[in-house]
Amino acid sequence: MSIKLAIHGGNRELHARWPEWPMHDRTEERALLSVLRSGKWWYGDWVRRFERDFASFQGVNHAVTTTSGTAALEIALAVLGVGPGDEVIVPAYTFVATASAALRVRARVVFADVVPQTLDMDPADLARKITRRTRAIIPVHIAGNICDMDRINSIARRRRIPVVEDACHAWGSKWKGRGAGGLGACGAFSFQVSKNITAGEGGMMVTNSAALAERLQAFTHVGRRLGRAWYAHFTRATNARMTEFQAAVLCCQLARLKAQTLRRQANAGSARSRGSAPSSRTRGTRGGRTISISSGWIRA
Repeated sequence: MSIKLAIHGGNRELHARWPEWPMHDRTEERALLSVLRSGKWWYGDWVRRFERDFASFQGVNHAVTTTSGTAALEIALAVLGVGPGDEVIVPAYTFVATASAALRVRARVVFADVVPQTLDMDPADLARKITRRTRAIIPVHIAGNICDMDRINSIARRRRIPVVEDACHAWGSKWKGRGAGGLGACGAFSFQVSKNITAGEGGMMVTNSAALAERLQAFTHVGRRLGRAWYAHFTRATNARMTEFQAAVLCCQLARLKAQTLRRQANAGSARSRGSAPSSRTRGTRGGRTISISSGWIRA
């Protein structure tokens, strides 16, 4: 007996409304109206609050907002002094921005292979790709699955090469209890509309170094330093500031993230038990990793 699919006029099995993304409620509405009515729309209290809250959530000392995850990677490389003639090692499997960030500072991109089970950078191939021109390594925590940061950091330390984590899938992910983004010199996060928390667009750089955080912040703020004279510009830089509207939305989104992450992990476990998701990339905790699970990576 053939079954007529609902799309062809058959009976529907699911009558509930399919969840929409981005998720929001009156909390975001009230926060946006608060910013609107205050008349203070630019780089103020909401931005500072989101930076503090996100740093606390990731377990790092400092967080610096910016316009996108792509901008976060570009700024991190620029501030670390990567430039023409230098090489930046990135994984062969990643979003284009990981590689284009190196090209934007006029560096040469070198691809390292990935581990098939995790799609993360292969530390053994990373070691083979290092040359005297290597100036940065960008491991990518694909789908929230943390790279083997012990091995990557060990390789980088021996050569004194900074590690910039592409953590644009890794909000809440941890390596042996330490948050993504705080495992290398600095880390980059994205809040683009498809991400687990979003304001439509936005980015963040995190670090445990106060000196590096100050340089990152100045670069986004046309070379200014917070608390210093308005027309004092201390370094070559750009304008890559987050707005108060974005920060207000992201504060609301961040408040839900822990509960949403736990739900994603439970859903991933259910998908794995049904044989519809690869276990190596959907487990909540594995091999010292706590995996946030990026939306869109569990296929039923």
